[in-house]
Amino acid sequence: MLDITPVIKQLDAYNQRDINSFMANFSVDCVVKDATGKTIMTGFKAMYDSYSLMFSQSPNLHCEIVKRIVVGNYVLDEEKVTGRHNNAGISHVVAIYHLENNLIKEVIFIR
Repeated sequence: MLDITPVIKQLDAYNQRDINSFMANFSVDCVVKDATGKTIMTGFKAMYDSYSLMFSQSPNLHCEIVKRIVVGNYVLDEEKVTGRHNNAGISHVVAIYHLENNLIKEVIFIR
């Protein structure tokens, strides 16, 4: 059975807006894509910079898991995100996490 600890820990750190704890769960060459396969971010620095900015601008940021499915080396989370600085409402997102060597190697967001 897949150890999904990195996915759990990154969510906890996301909700605490703790960039260092958040990034500790991702591989240095992690890739973030959208639903079409377009790359949004590549690598530790790009993710660190992007999420640091979002965390600092969104003091009420919170993600709640609606449903979680684990298949092979993938975790699919249906998420309800609130408190983003640029979105006053609720964002409905599906995040697909690909785990490799006990770290998140790739994330695909469906919005």
